[in-house]
Amino acid sequence: MARAFAPGYGAEPFRSLVADAPGASVYPPSDFRLEWGPIFHRGRLDGSARVLILGQDPAQHETIFRRILVGEAGHRIQGFLAKLGIDHSYVMVNTFLYSVFGQGGGNKHRNNTKIASYRNRWLRALLDGGNVEAVVALGSLADSAWQSFRTSAQGTGVQVKYEPITHPTQPEAAGGDAAKHAAAIKTHARELECGTAIPPPTPPSRQANPAQALRRRLQGQRKGRNPRTGRTPVSARVDAIERRLGRPARHRQNQTREHPRARTKRIPPLNMSKRRG
Repeated sequence: MARAFAPGYGAEPFRSLVADAPGASVYPPSDFRLEWGPIFHRGRLDGSARVLILGQDPAQHETIFRRILVGEAGHRIQGFLAKLGIDHSYVMVNTFLYSVFGQGGGNKHRNNTKIASYRNRWLRALLDGGNVEAVVALGSLADSAWQSFRTSAQGTGVQVKYEPITHPTQPEAAGGDAAKHAAAIKTHARELECGTAIPPPTPPSRQANPAQALRRRLQGQRKGRNPRTGRTPVSARVDAIERRLGRPARHRQNQTREHPRARTKRIPPLNMSKRRG
C-alpha cells in the first residue's frame, strides 16, 4: 500500500502554498540552485507570530536544516529579536525560495512578477492572522519584495510597523581587510540598535496565555515570602485552615518532618583501626 512520505505542512493555506511551489519555469536554473529544493520558512505558522522577518535566499546551512535563517545571519537576527523581547513569536520567509547564484542573480530577478506573485500569497497568509505587528526586511532585495507586496492586491489594507535594515552578512560580503570588516560590524550593530526603535509588540493578555499568568502568580508568591519565617502567604493560609480544623499545622518555623526511615536504629560504623591479632 502506498504511503505519503514526510507530508510536512498540513494546515491550510500553507499546505496548498507548498504544493503550488514554482519550479524551473519561474526560477531559471541558470540563476538559482534548484537541485537544493525550495525552502519555505522558519517560525510560527499558527497565528501567534508578532514579528515577520523577510530575508533574501537560503544558503548552505538552510539546505541541511530545511528552514531559513539558521546560519550566521540567523544568529544575528536572533540577537536582534532578543532585544525586542521576542524569542518565540516570530515567523521568517525569504524573498526567493531557492538559493541564488551570487548577488547579481538576485538583482536580475528583483522585479520578477511571477516570483512576486507566489511570494505575496505567503505574505498575505502570514498577515491574515492579525497578530503580526512589525515587519523587518533584511537587505535591499527584501525591501523591494515588501514594497512590491504593499502595492499589490494582496497588500491592500495592511497596517504594520515596517523597518528595513542591512542584511546581517553584509560585513562579510563586502570584503576588505580586518579593519574594514570590524568597522562594518560596528556600523551594522548600530543599525540593529536603531532597529530596536520598533516598539515592542503588545504582550498577550493573561487570559490568552494561562501558562504565563500562572508563572507570574507563582513569582508573586515567591516575592511575597515573609522575611522572618520564609513563608509564603499561601502556606500561611493553609496553616490557618489546619488550625481551624483542629489539625496540627504542616509547616512550622525551624521544624522539619523526619523521614520514617530516620527513626530506625543506626548501626555504628566499624572501627577498622583495631585489628584482631
